[in-house]
Amino acid sequence: MTGSAPMTSRLRLFAPFALVAAPLLGGCMSTVAKVATAPVRVAGKGVDMMTTSQSEADEKRGRELRKREERLGSLQRDYDRHLRECNEGDSRSCLKARDDYAEIQQVLPTVPVERR
Repeated sequence: MTGSAPMTSRLRLFAPFALVAAPLLGGCMSTVAKVATAPVRVAGKGVDMMTTSQSEADEKRGRELRKREERLGSLQRDYDRHLRECNEGDSRSCLKARDDYAEIQQVLPTVPVERR
């Protein structure tokens, strides 16, 4: 027990200094914590930027797909109308129907098939 007596006397000697210094070191500890967590925060922002970019790319692909689907629907309506007019004897509509059909054949492979 004699070995622990000098240790407790040292603690009693430095305890008042520690109590006085604690509020002064609080700002330093806060700064140290900010510096220590900075790489994690920067990496987190990088991940957020990558995620946003992926999300934006998905939205862009979705918009392009909807445009192609809309174009395909428009072509199909035009083709049906021109084919009907062609069957009624309008030769210009026969040419337009043929052109519509050719464009439908070009757009169709770019639109994925919906599974049901």
